[in-house]
Amino acid sequence: MKALIIATDEFEDLELFYPYFRLKEEGIEVHIASNKKIIVGKHGYKVKADLLFKEVDPEKYDILIIPGGKSPERIRILEDVIRITHHLIKEKKIIAAICHGPQILISAGAVKNRKMTSWKGIRDDLMAAGAEYIDREVVVDENIITSRMPSDLPAFCREILNKIKEKKR
Repeated sequence: MKALIIATDEFEDLELFYPYFRLKEEGIEVHIASNKKIIVGKHGYKVKADLLFKEVDPEKYDILIIPGGKSPERIRILEDVIRITHHLIKEKKIIAAICHGPQILISAGAVKNRKMTSWKGIRDDLMAAGAEYIDREVVVDENIITSRMPSDLPAFCREILNKIKEKKR
């Protein structure tokens, strides 16, 4: 299995690194894609992207991770981000978005009639786009996993790993 994390500057550091290393611990190949080669998190941590959004072949990935922070707002308007997201949605791949991450799913038209959660600041945006908002640490609706904030990361990653095990069966 291969996972793709999409982010740009001011991503929430923990929401990128925690799933990144947790998936690697499970033997999953993880790539980071961005609109530039070096990105800097909200807390100053730098990350070298493995590839640019335009270089991503979404057919090669089984999992999409979308960390929060200010990154989702910045990249949700990029054509390649929507192309990647649309493909993984259409193929019913595992999609996990935390905090502000669901903003990308809103822009990709993937939230209508879905049960979801997010950072409370975008709750109204999710509901306006047709999602059923549930204020819980993690919400799983078929292939889409959402969480609210960094303190939800253990539940978020647990459900990602549960979905991976389910897909392997």
